[in-house]
Amino acid sequence: MTRFGYTLMTEQSGPRELVRYAAAAEERGFDFEVSSDHFSPWLVEQGHAPHAWTLLGAVAQATSRVELMTYVTCPTIRYRPAVVAQQAATLQLLAEGRFTLGLGSGENLNEHVVGEGWPAIDARQDMLVEAMEIIRELLGGGLVTYDGAYFRVDSARIWDLPEDGVPIAVAVSGEKSVARFSGLADHLVAVEPDAELVRAWDGAHEGPSRKIGQLPICWDPDEGAAVARAHEQFRWFAGGWSVNADLPTPAGFHGASAFVREEDVADSIACGPDLDRIAESARPFLDAGFTDLAIVQVGDEGQDRFLEEAAEPLLERLRAL
Repeated sequence: MTRFGYTLMTEQSGPRELVRYAAAAEERGFDFEVSSDHFSPWLVEQGHAPHAWTLLGAVAQATSRVELMTYVTCPTIRYRPAVVAQQAATLQLLAEGRFTLGLGSGENLNEHVVGEGWPAIDARQDMLVEAMEIIRELLGGGLVTYDGAYFRVDSARIWDLPEDGVPIAVAVSGEKSVARFSGLADHLVAVEPDAELVRAWDGAHEGPSRKIGQLPICWDPDEGAAVARAHEQFRWFAGGWSVNADLPTPAGFHGASAFVREEDVADSIACGPDLDRIAESARPFLDAGFTDLAIVQVGDEGQDRFLEEAAEPLLERLRAL
């Protein structure tokens, strides 16, 4: 049976609000919670970007049951891989085994800020391979020295290490990335309900694995208000990941989405009060073979009301699918 999660969308809410939403989402019955890891919001209208790892440390203490995950962290430019390994080990201890480290090759929006430039896609994937090798070695215990094309590690050890390790999930987009990363990760992350991608992963990956997707929705008792909010907050989504990975600033996303209409957003994001229709929008992920699906309720406005009024009946409908 598919497991359903709640997204801590750091681009649209402040840290204290997100911790409160995390606790409420656990109470409402979500199976897991994922946090985006951004330095900037996609759009100025979203207005937030708290530090994901600090946030998840607080969430680990505010919750007791839900699994936690970064969705996703780029361990190559803004963060160094050895530091990501240390962060993941510490968070796993705080969460008492509930944490999964989600990794990906990142977006220019978040990585250019440290002044190291933005490599081409092949270089980014080469960097991610090295970073994952380092992270896996460090999380395995022992003293690690690594000399790669992009990263060096000199006699490093994680001193506070969880006994059962940290599962790793990786974002992939096609057969090439599946081939490169399936041997380095435990689980798959994807943002499109692509059955071919799931089959390719299952064919390349040894052993059982989770296939983790994400679905934006915009519930509101007023459908017009829901569509307007989804357009204001989430029109960046229309560009697709081939565009989204390379734009450097919220101003760039504003320009790229200037001609996206409200009806365009409503065609791709289920909006309004109809929980049956919202639940049905998850079906492509279920049909594609995803084992886990994280729901994004668009916008900070109305988030409390969504959790209080709509979350539980929506979960009932999703699980009935």
